[in-house]
Amino acid sequence: MERVGVGEVEVNHSAARTQASMPPPDRRAEIAVDRYRQIVFPNRLREMRHRHARLALLQFAALIPQISYIRLSKIERGEVYPRADEIVRIAGALGIAPRALLIDTDAPTFDMDAWFAPFAEGAASDDEHEARFALLLAAAIRARRSADATLTAATLDARYGIPPVILSRLENALKGLSRWNPQTVTALCALFDTPDVAALRAHVVALHEQGALDPFLAAIPGAPQRRARTRQRIAALEAELADVRPAALAALPDRPDAPAAPRQIPAYGAPLGAGRIAKTRCGSVEAPALAGPRAFAVRTGAATLGGGLPGQATVIVDPDRHPQPGGLALLSETDEAGIESYRLLSVAVDRSGLLQGYSLNPAHEVALDPLPPGDVAAVVAAYFA
Repeated sequence: MERVGVGEVEVNHSAARTQASMPPPDRRAEIAVDRYRQIVFPNRLREMRHRHARLALLQFAALIPQISYIRLSKIERGEVYPRADEIVRIAGALGIAPRALLIDTDAPTFDMDAWFAPFAEGAASDDEHEARFALLLAAAIRARRSADATLTAATLDARYGIPPVILSRLENALKGLSRWNPQTVTALCALFDTPDVAALRAHVVALHEQGALDPFLAAIPGAPQRRARTRQRIAALEAELADVRPAALAALPDRPDAPAAPRQIPAYGAPLGAGRIAKTRCGSVEAPALAGPRAFAVRTGAATLGGGLPGQATVIVDPDRHPQPGGLALLSETDEAGIESYRLLSVAVDRSGLLQGYSLNPAHEVALDPLPPGDVAAVVAAYFA
């Protein structure tokens, strides 16, 4: 009996040693991820566009010049909350009542998975690991600011180059760290005094393992808050639409039963590497109504601007329009060998009010204001197929 007891003790000691040598469980697995965290306005726009207009979104956008293609795309994907006048214009172009575009997200028949499915393939999204880290990073930023009252939104912008709009998206975990541009990632490393991305990730995970982020994680809106916000916003929009007078609808353009054949414009593009696009003719594409007489198309060839503009996209360029902040620009370049090429850039304004062009892959920055007018043009639309 004694030997059995000793043996049992030895087995228990062995189990204890094995348990002590095992790494602690990863607490990140306990974090609930809302895969629809960017969706605030599920709607029937895509369904109604296919049923009534039978047009691609880019073509349909040409019928509503008051709403940019990019904004219309975000409304259709449910990523932004539209104004009542925008819903009225969209419905007018479709020839339907504005309220027909709205969805009762509380209805038993509403299935978020089914609604989201058409957008899932082309949507820029994070895997669960990256989505969880986005939540940890959001909580870490909130914790950092809570511990230092001087880190106001204005201070973060001035000291680290994190504008308030970016700060809000970071603190609400709207996308993973790998999808932020290099400037934002560098600013985050500086904020947490870490030398690189790997150290930043390790630091944030360590804070979570210590329990330091728990109260801040709890404050980040999740699926229940998103659903409640969506419900409130759709109810408010329904109330606004109830006040829309019939005369306002009558003033909107009718739905075209037989849209006119669109104008064809030349298309160029072949990837050269390093973010450059060759000025090689590659067929023609349909021009949206908003494109000017000298407009042309460029095939991107690579996702130089990240997930927002995939490599298979075709952009419509109007050389008679100058780029605007928040939009896209096409830059014409000539290298040392005299080879001409294009480069796509996102357009922003620096603290001095000057236009800056950026690309992500590869990281590239260009001051746009000093360039000759003929070297830079506005992108006015894009095809994503």
